[in-house]
Amino acid sequence: MRKHARVCADCGCRLSQYNDEDRCAACARDRRLDTRPQCSVPDTVWHDSAVQSAISAWDFGRASRLIREGADLRQEDMALMTGLSQGFLSMLEAGTRRLTNLDKVARFLKGIETPDALLPPPFREQHHAKPSPLPLPLLGRSSVGYQVASGEQGADLHELAAQAAAQSLQFTEEITRSNVSDVELEGLETKIATIATDYVHAPLYPLFRDLLTTRDRLFSLLSGHQPPGQTRELFLLAGTSCLLLAHASQNLGDQDSAIAQLQTAWTFAGQADHDDLRAWVKGTAALIAEWSTHRHTALEYAQQAIRLAPSGETLIRTAAIHARAAARLGDRSTAEAALKELERAREQRTDPDGLTRFGGLLTFPEAKQEYYIGGTYALLGEHERAEQHAAAAVDLYEMGPQEQRSYGDEALARLDIVTARIAAGEIEGAGEQLQPILELPVDRRIRQLGDAVQGVASLLEDPRFARSRVARELADATRGYQAIDTKAKALTS
Repeated sequence: MRKHARVCADCGCRLSQYNDEDRCAACARDRRLDTRPQCSVPDTVWHDSAVQSAISAWDFGRASRLIREGADLRQEDMALMTGLSQGFLSMLEAGTRRLTNLDKVARFLKGIETPDALLPPPFREQHHAKPSPLPLPLLGRSSVGYQVASGEQGADLHELAAQAAAQSLQFTEEITRSNVSDVELEGLETKIATIATDYVHAPLYPLFRDLLTTRDRLFSLLSGHQPPGQTRELFLLAGTSCLLLAHASQNLGDQDSAIAQLQTAWTFAGQADHDDLRAWVKGTAALIAEWSTHRHTALEYAQQAIRLAPSGETLIRTAAIHARAAARLGDRSTAEAALKELERAREQRTDPDGLTRFGGLLTFPEAKQEYYIGGTYALLGEHERAEQHAAAAVDLYEMGPQEQRSYGDEALARLDIVTARIAAGEIEGAGEQLQPILELPVDRRIRQLGDAVQGVASLLEDPRFARSRVARELADATRGYQAIDTKAKALTS
């Protein structure tokens, strides 16, 4: 015969076969709470001047401790009476938290049955609810003028002052609430630093997805509410994420998307009031324009970046971009002046709050500096000096930390050496430097690298190399060189 299932005598829920009682755990707990002795505060406690002073001063942490001690109550008892958690009460009494929300204040005072005479004016029985906003005609009047004009007594002014204090505390709580913790903010900064560091040596596709996820989280937080300081930091991080997306879009060959990301980053730089981010945005805009047909625009952007850049590494970067943009236009005097500015900036201290703190792509180390200097001389036709600086860049990349080894810039520096050796007629030497570029995995061949290799292919077609078997083989290898394909993978997969 089938046995009937046992159920709780109070709520009717099914009981476990291991339950030896006739009630479930939840109902048994509630019954124990209902049968506990009712806690209360003796009248003598309310006569204590220290308790009265603490309540009058809205020092509810001190009031809670004094009342508990006078009534011989535990924090658990106070939590049960007030509806506040025991953990919150512990922090309140320790002074690490404040009770400013008017609803919680009312719950606390009502829970411990504070006598009406001791209640702050907003919570006395005749007021019934939260204090109403101060009447507009009263704003701007002195307290003395109000007393004379209204004919009210000093007690009413005391009530008005208490109302104003309660409203100020409530407003403080409102403007300091935040949808992001300091821990999450630090985590987002660390995530961007990781992406910026990995960017220079890791495949682009997975980084792009991580970057989108991080940017979307920053956008979500900015749609909420946080104190102004946190908002500025979120704008800086969001702007930095868009700056990185601009670089990624450009490396994929999508100039229009890169420019849109830069426009967003520029707006966020203004919201964060961050000149270092502004300078990086303008410098990156110059780089994008330099690789396009708008080379005069590149020079203008570079000059704007120079005016915005703080001292140190950011100024080195903008001077290097300025020099190369001028050299690409054949403006030797401007290019040489920019290189001198670069040398001066090397002696300056870098701003610790600048974007270089993120590392990786957002730094401009010595290896990259040498690569840009070499590229400037290559564009000016000074191939011997170009090879000298480009070789220094390659050596620094090869000997430096792996996380700072930018495969894109290292390959482009090698191409400057290739160009210099072709100009000198050293075809075999050019082939030695070209081989690592030809062996670079396709997912690391940024679009600028593909364009530069095609330029080398054109140089090898010079009639003076018509009888060179090595030149023909190199030309064949470069003609089929394939850069990264933006459609090879779905970025959202």
